[in-house]
Amino acid sequence: MRSPRPAARRLIAALGGIALLAVTACAPAPTGAASTVDPAVGCGPTTARLPDQDVTPVDQNPPSRLPVTVTSADGGDVTVTDASRILPVNLYGSIAEIVFSLGLGDRVVGRDTSTTLAAAAHLPVVTPAGHDLSGEAILRLDPSVVIADRSIGPPEVFNQLRRSGIPVVLIDDEQTLPAISRHIRTIAAALGVPGSGAKLVARVEGEIAAARRQAPPGRPLRIAFLYLRGTAGVYLMGGKGAGSDEMIRAIGAVDAGTEIGLERFRPLTSEGLINAAPDVILVMTHGLESVKGVDGLVAMPGVGQTPAGRNRRVVDMDDGLLLNFGARTGPAIAALAEAVYGECQ
Repeated sequence: MRSPRPAARRLIAALGGIALLAVTACAPAPTGAASTVDPAVGCGPTTARLPDQDVTPVDQNPPSRLPVTVTSADGGDVTVTDASRILPVNLYGSIAEIVFSLGLGDRVVGRDTSTTLAAAAHLPVVTPAGHDLSGEAILRLDPSVVIADRSIGPPEVFNQLRRSGIPVVLIDDEQTLPAISRHIRTIAAALGVPGSGAKLVARVEGEIAAARRQAPPGRPLRIAFLYLRGTAGVYLMGGKGAGSDEMIRAIGAVDAGTEIGLERFRPLTSEGLINAAPDVILVMTHGLESVKGVDGLVAMPGVGQTPAGRNRRVVDMDDGLLLNFGARTGPAIAALAEAVYGECQ
């Protein structure tokens, strides 16, 4: 869920356990390849995957120039004197992804459940109750600085950490393509590595620009993003400002939820989905699993009456990538474009 925080927090309880699912009946074409398949009909369900599930740092453990004083997004100045034990946390996993991409992964002492990087898999989790921070778990790790945003909480934990003498720097929780560079610069400044931040911004902006050039000519596809948590009875459709709309537009498609007037996330109704008439339905991988895969999704009210449902045009993408808006956003856009437009093999 996107900012503001109240909207994001309504989903936190629904973000339950995670298991892997690979839904593949079609392999994507290489980047830039022309497809001979009508992308509106496609070749059935497709999974958008990155070739590498880790990040490539722009530097290797760059030295931090400290102390630095930065302004936290919740007001007030925060002085960071030590970046040897970093704890990056938020609802999307994007902050940790940026810290690792800056070359500071060896200094990270813990992670949230949304951080799916292979390099972070061994780290202790500080969100044992889904997506709520545990102050006790954090204090046991003795971090020298915490980087977070207001998508995660509760706020009392941040207050507890500050009373314990741990600097807590909050960045804004806007999850959009333009915000990525700002987040990178803010995090790099707080950790005393502004030069590495500038390198990472240049790389990320270049990758995003290259990925956005993959859309084929012709009628733009209509894509509806559905947020599914079948085990919790949560079924939502994304619209303007949900974050999914930015990813959909980035591949040259039309966000079907926005087109019918939805903003952020709204409860999914059969009437609304039929009116949206998506050519493709986009979901998170674990959300798709929660409704028993493509068969279960197509059986839901209204889905089978859409062009996407009739053609089984369902694209899923890892939960830690689709709405991440971190340092891997360029490759994520490219992978989504390949899954949507790629040629069947």
